[in-house]
This record gives sequence, structure tokens and C-alpha cells, in this order.
Amino acid sequence: MRYSSDHKAQTHQRIIKEASARFRRDGICATGLQPLMKALNLTHGGFYAHFKSKDELVEKALQSAAAELDAHCEMLFSQERPLEAFIDSYLSEWHLTSPDQGCPLPTMSSELGLRGQHTPTTDAVLKARLNQIEAALENPNADRQSLVMMSTLVGALVLARSVKSTELATRIMDVVRESLKTQVHNVEKADQ
Repeated sequence: MRYSSDHKAQTHQRIIKEASARFRRDGICATGLQPLMKALNLTHGGFYAHFKSKDELVEKALQSAAAELDAHCEMLFSQERPLEAFIDSYLSEWHLTSPDQGCPLPTMSSELGLRGQHTPTTDAVLKARLNQIEAALENPNADRQSLVMMSTLVGALVLARSVKSTELATRIMDVVRESLKTQVHNVEKADQ
């Protein structure tokens, strides 16, 4: 059977997209190559026609997740109240229940860090968000405030995803969301 000239490239992208979702949802270690390939109706052996190793796929999947996040954040930070839009989106019910589509920092990046497999893609994801937050804050302490805000957002999401009680998860998200938005409002008021 002959495939089109771009078949391999399309298959390569399908593998990355599926891996990106599964790594964010289930974790890198918990995602086996055989089930991943089977979900795409591909053979396990066919994996090595596309990637040298699972580590290479992890990096490509993280880059793919970063590109998705960049596009989403570009839209959020173009709004009239960008920080509120970003906070609301990051600590939303959708983000809580859709790790396969969300920010890779609470899932993939934390697992890679725990395994000692640091990656420049995580640095790029974090720096991009920090730059967007700093630009929206527009004050002399924006570099410090952006780091606290981003750390708080990631931490709140990790905690909310890990608790059994839905009430507690909702409370974590609501309290942190409102606290951060109050801080943003206070910073804006102080700058006026």
C-alpha cells in the first residue's frame, strides 16, 4: 500500500498530539508507548520510525503543549483586563478537569523536574507567562509579582487536582482566584 508523500509527517504529528494529551492527563511514566500507538491504530514498532526514544517524544510533546498554551495566552492577554482573564482561565473548572488540554507546568514539567530531567521548554513556558504577566502589571516590582502569581496559580491547580473533595478543590480555586485578582486590583490602584 502506497502512502501519500506527507503521510509520515501527518502520522508524526498525530503521535505528538496524542502523547501531549496523554502525558498531561496521565503522566509521562504512566503512559506506555504500546497503548499510545494502539490508540492511534499504529504498531509499537512503528514508533521508532518517528522517534529515537520516548524522551525525544516527551520533549516534542512538551513543545506542542507549550505552543497550544502560547496561542491560548496570546488571546487572554489581548483582552481589556488580561490578568483577570488569565487568572480566571488558569483556575477554571475547565482547566481543573482538562489537564490533557491545559498548561503542562502542573503535570509534565513537575514530573520531569522530579525525575531530574530538566528541559529548556519548561523554562520557555514559564518565561513566556512571566513576561506576559509583567507586561500587564507595568510596575517596578512586576518581575517579582509575576513569579509569585505564576507559582501560586500552578500550586493551586496542583492542589485542587489532587484533593478528593470537590468542595475543597472548588474552594482552593475560588479563594486563590479571588486573592490574586484582589492583588492585581490593589497593584492597579497603587499605580494610579
